[in-house]
Amino acid sequence: MRYNSKISNGIVTLFAGLFLSVALQFAPNIAAAQTANLDALFTELKNPDLEDWKTVEKKIWRIWKKSGSAAMDLLLQRGHEALSAGRINDAIGHFSALIDHAPEFAEGWNARATAFFVADRYGLSIADIQQTLALNPRHFGAMAGLGNILERMDRPKRALKAYKLAQEIHPHRPDVRKAVERLTKQVEGTSL
Repeated sequence: MRYNSKISNGIVTLFAGLFLSVALQFAPNIAAAQTANLDALFTELKNPDLEDWKTVEKKIWRIWKKSGSAAMDLLLQRGHEALSAGRINDAIGHFSALIDHAPEFAEGWNARATAFFVADRYGLSIADIQQTLALNPRHFGAMAGLGNILERMDRPKRALKAYKLAQEIHPHRPDVRKAVERLTKQVEGTSL
């Protein structure tokens, strides 16, 4: 049997096209399901009596870390591994590649903002936080990170505002609650 590469390439192209058209039909449904799931999780997170808030938070982070592409998820994972190992420049490189290929993926921007923060590059971190929040306005992690940076930059009023926004979305984080209490006293003073 003789191998005909033109026919073989045509078949591969046909199947790739069919796969892509089927995948594109289901992509909006997957995104809608994720949004509905996130809405339910955020509603649950706002419950003041929620005892197991860490589990809800982990579920939110799990969804946020899924880009929809195995390759992009791998870049995110490698960036986090590099950051954990103290290889900050490598982490920034992975996250930058991720952002180049998937600029609509908020978690890529947030991850790079974290790496810039660790590198004491606050201006770049703030710029990436702004992009994160433009793509994902409920990103309580980015808001708390912004509060942390602004506090380090001795901007307590702005830091307090960022922390309060984070607390409004996620009222259970003890670190954010303590920051709000601390900065409220500093900004508003203590009454006698």
